[in-house]
Amino acid sequence: MKARLVLPVAAALVALVVAGCGGSSSADAGADAAALVPATAPVYIEATIQPDGDLKANVEALAENLAGVDDLGALIVEEAEKEASESGDPLDYEAEIEPWLGDVAGLYLERYDGEDFQGYGVAVSVTDTDAAQAFVDDHSETDDGQPYEAGDYEGVEYDVDPEDETTVGVVDDFLVIAENLDSFKAMVDASEGESLSESEAYGDATGDVPSGSIATVFVDIGGLIDQSGDAIDPDAKTFLDTAGIEPEEATALASVVPGSDQVEIDVSSDLSGDNPPTGDASKLLGELPAGSVAAIASADFGKRFGEAIDEIDEEGIPGEIPPGELKKAMKSAGIDLDKIGSSVGDLGVFAAGSSESDLAGAVVLETKDANEAKNTVSNIGLFLRASQTPGVTALGGKFSGFSVRSEDLGPKPLVVAAAGSRIAIAYGLPAATAALAPAGATLSSDSAYQDAVSALGGTPISGFVDGPAALRLATALIPADDREGFEEAKQYLRNIDYVAIGGGASGDRSTVKLIAGVGK
Repeated sequence: MKARLVLPVAAALVALVVAGCGGSSSADAGADAAALVPATAPVYIEATIQPDGDLKANVEALAENLAGVDDLGALIVEEAEKEASESGDPLDYEAEIEPWLGDVAGLYLERYDGEDFQGYGVAVSVTDTDAAQAFVDDHSETDDGQPYEAGDYEGVEYDVDPEDETTVGVVDDFLVIAENLDSFKAMVDASEGESLSESEAYGDATGDVPSGSIATVFVDIGGLIDQSGDAIDPDAKTFLDTAGIEPEEATALASVVPGSDQVEIDVSSDLSGDNPPTGDASKLLGELPAGSVAAIASADFGKRFGEAIDEIDEEGIPGEIPPGELKKAMKSAGIDLDKIGSSVGDLGVFAAGSSESDLAGAVVLETKDANEAKNTVSNIGLFLRASQTPGVTALGGKFSGFSVRSEDLGPKPLVVAAAGSRIAIAYGLPAATAALAPAGATLSSDSAYQDAVSALGGTPISGFVDGPAALRLATALIPADDREGFEEAKQYLRNIDYVAIGGGASGDRSTVKLIAGVGK
């Protein structure tokens, strides 16, 4: 297919990286690209390709702050025209495409076989169908001058590239480009009958798209599993079942919301079951050590741990633990899983360091009973020693617990210790000390963390990444022979100040908000 005819596809994909090419036209206001997508599509991506107003201003400001580009739309057009010229097929975007290009583009992936997607279709809204059709007619030939194969389906004209079977035509108010004639026909059928736009699952998932969104990604998780032949790992399936999660019925939606100095990604899903996790663990997160490269916290971890243990104990683990035996076996070893679940509250995790040699971190568990925390750690230590696990040594000093050394762990021991109402599972004694008895500053005093909390607004923070620190660590850890792609991305990553993560629940859908703060 000639480069000029491929450009609408490029426009759709460019939208996914939030590119605006100028002012918006009102002729295709309310255009619904999902109305041309088969209802069974497992993945669908929709975007605004010509934003205006505040959305356009935010995209342009973000492009300048993140990549130093002062006119992203012009740059994209320039690159497209350059590529077309190099292919021997010069393009004048302003004269040939802009007059009919609308504001909305949608891309769907048709089938998933467990490894790869097969079939796709792109729908780009047009403001002048005659001009769009004329563009198709003018360029329906291969690079060597061979004409496309023309045809008609349900009254819709189409042209098929004889070299790769790509099919193009104007359907309603959209320019459609599909991988082959079958995919094109499926989009025509969707426009006249059942489409993704009319699907209840899609409607539920897209019912609360945040304002200011420039792109959305819809994933039918159950559809992917079904199309792959239920190719889900048995152990993963057991875990999901014990957590009350039914992936066969689940969907997810990600929305991209650009700001002038941040990029926000909102994800909602009903994958978490009937009772999505709620709670606020931001207090524990803010009490983790300052200087952490990354940190996360989860509210009411003990409750979910207890529920999962109950399910596993009731169902058992096929081939390993019979039903009703897990709790009994652990209790005979001095570990009461029910008591642990009822005593544990929030969970936090942090990582620190700038290289492999000083990498450290810890899991921190808050408990409701300091004695239970101490007893739990002691009982686990006794169990490991009784089972003759090598490298186990009791801790002395102010902490109750033990350490485990092995070659697999590297130069630092795994430390399991309790102090007060906290339990720490740490890589290295300094990390355990920072988790259990912090003497220095905490994340809540860090300016980047404070910016992250502010960016989330009323959403409680549950995760934080220090942008510069994470980039330094990644630079140190990525092998030299794998750095080519990383070095290209580094020029943009160095402008990320922080990543903030927050979440909650709305009805039966869990929500996650991720915000990357961009410096100037």
